[in-house]
Amino acid sequence: MERKPLIVTGVAVAAVAVGGGALTYAMSGTESTTGLDKSTTVTVDGHKALSGRIVTGRISSKYSPLPWVGGDASVMMCPDLKAVAGTKVTCPARDGDGKDLSIPVTVLKADATSITWKFERV
Repeated sequence: MERKPLIVTGVAVAAVAVGGGALTYAMSGTESTTGLDKSTTVTVDGHKALSGRIVTGRISSKYSPLPWVGGDASVMMCPDLKAVAGTKVTCPARDGDGKDLSIPVTVLKADATSITWKFERV
C-alpha cells in the first residue's frame, strides 16, 4: 500500500481545519475599534459617543456570521455608546424563536479619535 495518497489527504484535511478555524475566529470576534468622526459621533452627557446606529449595525453583522458560531439575533436600535472606558449599555434583540434578548456592550478604551468596545453573545 502506498502511503503518499494517505499523507496528502491528511495534510489537506489539516489545512481545511486550520483555515476553517482561522475563518471562524476572524468572523466571530465581538470586539471592535471604531473611529469617532462626524458620521459616527454624537454627544451624550457632554461626552463624545458612538452613535447607536453604528453599534446596532456592527453587532447585527457580527453576532452570528457563521451558523456554528451561535444563534441568530435581530438587533433592535442600540443606545448611543459614550466614549468613556467602562461604559456599559444593553442592546435589545430578538432571537430566531422570537425570544427577547439583552446584549451587553462595554467600552474597553476610548480616546479623542476612536473607541474600542465589545459585545457579548447571549
